[in-house]
Amino acid sequence: MARQIKLVAACGAGVNSSHQIKDAVEAEMKKRGHNVKCDAVMIKDVNEDLLNDYDAYLTIAKTDLAFTPKIPVVEAGPILYRIPAMAQPVYDEVEKICKKIEAE
Repeated sequence: MARQIKLVAACGAGVNSSHQIKDAVEAEMKKRGHNVKCDAVMIKDVNEDLLNDYDAYLTIAKTDLAFTPKIPVVEAGPILYRIPAMAQPVYDEVEKICKKIEAE
């Protein structure tokens, strides 16, 4: 079994949007055969130390973090529109990251 891929999603309160993205990405990646766990956090808690524990960061919107993340950053906001055609490219990008990590 491939190692679990750890993702983090962040939004203002760490409750609504980030949880919707977390649930959607976990469900979609499971369907695609990837072992993914996504945590939802408040954007104010995102720092370099936090991101060091994850394989990719799912943003709701472009946010100035005042540092450059060392992990892939995926703009996941389109998932919230609940329009499959808009969410598909986000899922594909996350899957690309999963496949790269699984190949290591």
